[in-house]
Amino acid sequence: MSSSTVASSPKVLSEYLAGTRTIDLAMIIGYAGLIGLSAQLVVHLPFTPVPITAQTFAVLFGASLLGPMRSILGSGLYVIAGLIGVPWFAGGTGGIAVASAPSFGYLVGFIIAGALVGLFASRGFDKGIIGTIAEMVVGNLAIYAFGIAWLAYSLHLSIFKATDLGAVPFLGGDLAKIILAALLLPGMWKLADRFLAPRV
Repeated sequence: MSSSTVASSPKVLSEYLAGTRTIDLAMIIGYAGLIGLSAQLVVHLPFTPVPITAQTFAVLFGASLLGPMRSILGSGLYVIAGLIGVPWFAGGTGGIAVASAPSFGYLVGFIIAGALVGLFASRGFDKGIIGTIAEMVVGNLAIYAFGIAWLAYSLHLSIFKATDLGAVPFLGGDLAKIILAALLLPGMWKLADRFLAPRV
């Protein structure tokens, strides 16, 4: 990725700042750290093993900023480092035992969702409100697909019961996060194009 390419036509917002491997690495580590930090904002519900966290927004919003490759590397780093023992999963947990937890599928879903949202963003979806909503919906669906499937498998539930436990309680919060992203991302593009775009 050359600096001239980044300067002429950035595909995602982070490309206004990227250009060296050091900056790219800092973005990847920062993204992993953001997901880990958002996982500490946790609310446990008595009727489901899946907690409420701010991770979904961090994963999807960050992926839109970074694009597909950086988001895959960052979310992958988050999951791998957590399994190794970094205590930055929900509520300060970590270690290989998390791989057998009912909510582990959501962590795998973060990687896939980040890749999808990053890809959509690199094609300009986050420059408009409708496109941003579309990419966020796709990202949420990817997270739920993996999360609900693993929840059903690990607890021996029907897919319908797993959906009741692992998706329905969080739909309102997801809607709020989607609306917030739809308000922020197009505006951030306008500001970046105005103040950071090279003058020719």
